Amino acid sequence: MAQPDIVSIGEPLFELNQAKGSEAFLPGHGGDTSNCIIAAARQGASVGYITAIGADQFGQSFLDLWAREGVDTSTVKRDGAAYTGIYFVTHDDDGHIFSYRRAGSAASRMGPSDLPEDYVRGAKMLQTSGISQAISSGAADLVFAAIRTARAAGVEVFYDTNLRLRLWPIDRARATIHAAVAMTDIVKTSIEDARELTGLSAPEEITDFYLRLGPKIAIVTMGPDGTVVATPEKRETVPAIKVKPVDATGAGDTFDGAFMVEYLATGHPFAAARYANAAAGLSTEGYGAVAPMPRRDAVLAALARGGS
Repeated sequence: MAQPDIVSIGEPLFELNQAKGSEAFLPGHGGDTSNCIIAAARQGASVGYITAIGADQFGQSFLDLWAREGVDTSTVKRDGAAYTGIYFVTHDDDGHIFSYRRAGSAASRMGPSDLPEDYVRGAKMLQTSGISQAISSGAADLVFAAIRTARAAGVEVFYDTNLRLRLWPIDRARATIHAAVAMTDIVKTSIEDARELTGLSAPEEITDFYLRLGPKIAIVTMGPDGTVVATPEKRETVPAIKVKPVDATGAGDTFDGAFMVEYLATGHPFAAARYANAAAGLSTEGYGAVAPMPRRDAVLAALARGGS
């Protein structure tokens, strides 16, 4: 495969998802950055992934998935001394609940020496997240090295805060995430993450906070209340589309992938957010992170129906 336009770096997680009313756990695939890069591939982008997986059946399952989805895996490392991470999803009246088995995973053992610098330099956009940095100190350093490499080469960087307080305490998360955000071009956060990270409540205050750190675009997603997108010159609330949600797993990751593809195509952050909102909304109409992710024709059809 030729050099991908969009490269993501992080940890894949094999998924076991229990639907409401069922005792069975359905197998699937997750991990925020893997989800994101698959979502981007389904919008027609050329994509690649930097990660490590175990030499186990779960790692092989990811290689098979990425091959089906058109994800370049030339920089994926197979670690025979570690395992591929796993997570479980259950559901209650308040939404989905995650339980993880990931400590010591192959991806968490990666560090700066594992960075394929030329691969990053050849991309148009690098995507990563707070989770990618939370899994270990080595992984955090790897992400910082990747961001520095991208910026030096003129590659745009998209960072999702994706705060997971089960992985690290809030003070360390805040310091690391905000240091990374200060080095990026585009930051996306959820309203829930941002309130924990910034202590602010209003989305307008949150976008201003993140713009002051350095990015040129700040995005705050608010689920059914839409998405606030801000640049230094303009701020806009992009409404969500009307959907019948059953499982929000992977919706934010779908937003990220769809946004990057549309932004690279148009250079217009507000149009990209409208497109990404539609993709994320459609992804909630089925169970699991990957299976319900829409392809481009479905997203365009939803927008044509006036869904946003």
